Amino acid sequence: MRFHEVEIAAFAHALPDEVVTSEELETRLAPLYDRFRLRVGRLELMSGIRERRFWPAGTRPSEAAAAAGRIALERSGVPRDSIGCLVHASVSRDFLEPATATVVHHALGLADACTVFDLSNACLGVANAMVIVAGMIERGEIEAGMVVAGEDARPLVERTIEELLARAGTTREDLKRAFASLTIGSGAAAVVLRRSVAGRGRLLGGAVLAATRHNDLCQGDRADGSDGLLMSTDSEAMLQAGNALAARTFQLLCAELEGSRASIDRVVTHQVGVAHRRLLFETLELDPALDFPTVETLGNVGSVSLPLCFSMALEAGHVRRGHTVAMLGIGSGLNCLMLGVDW
Repeated sequence: MRFHEVEIAAFAHALPDEVVTSEELETRLAPLYDRFRLRVGRLELMSGIRERRFWPAGTRPSEAAAAAGRIALERSGVPRDSIGCLVHASVSRDFLEPATATVVHHALGLADACTVFDLSNACLGVANAMVIVAGMIERGEIEAGMVVAGEDARPLVERTIEELLARAGTTREDLKRAFASLTIGSGAAAVVLRRSVAGRGRLLGGAVLAATRHNDLCQGDRADGSDGLLMSTDSEAMLQAGNALAARTFQLLCAELEGSRASIDRVVTHQVGVAHRRLLFETLELDPALDFPTVETLGNVGSVSLPLCFSMALEAGHVRRGHTVAMLGIGSGLNCLMLGVDW
């Protein structure tokens, strides 16, 4: 995919104040750790995640998404009535119906003529939504659009711990497949895209690939309501299959944008864990110094992770004007979408 008329006017993010350490979560699992003779510290050792953030109990994803959206709108300078499409793209939603995007739309005071909908595709949702909005701008359907996401990790983590402890027959394998659920963190992010006017922040295009034979490696609650943990993940298999898919997608990205590894100044990645990050950069033959890691202190923030890292990298001065940035997104399913940005 290639874009010629689209620029990113602003990235923004919002984070909760409450910090929850991996040690705190493991301490709550003491009965299981004692039974399986495990030591506290295993979660951080395996994932590299020391802590993550939680919103206050009862916070709706729309509240978090709207908070990030307000910041993005202010930074972008794009008038509210110019936003022609709003997409809420996180895994977390206020309810199944109506779209959580309708709540965010009302909270931000956007125009009635704005197209409003939810898009959910695991951790890849925001990247997918950016492409959809960019396509609308490229075709001349809208002048500007916005993608927001608000992820709330507390319900997933709390329910995972409760079910692990409540089941008399919980096995070591059950605990292993639940570990990925304990790495999830909360946060919100927003991206404003518009028709090119400033000649910077240009969205160049990208590449997408799917490897859906791996759709069983990470699955959440089943639609039939059958019993089970909220999310079950084969982390080791996901690590290998995800990086293999990333390698193929990255080759397509370089070919599509007629560039090479040497032409990439900075990299923004979906943050899962330190082992995933290390293997990803080895596989793609990229210098880890190009990246802006956040996973150690924020955990895996789902769909928010990729835009949040871009936003934080901008605030820290890691990404600057003139940099060519590769956005490397991947989500369970498996799906991979990588985008190039001429910032």
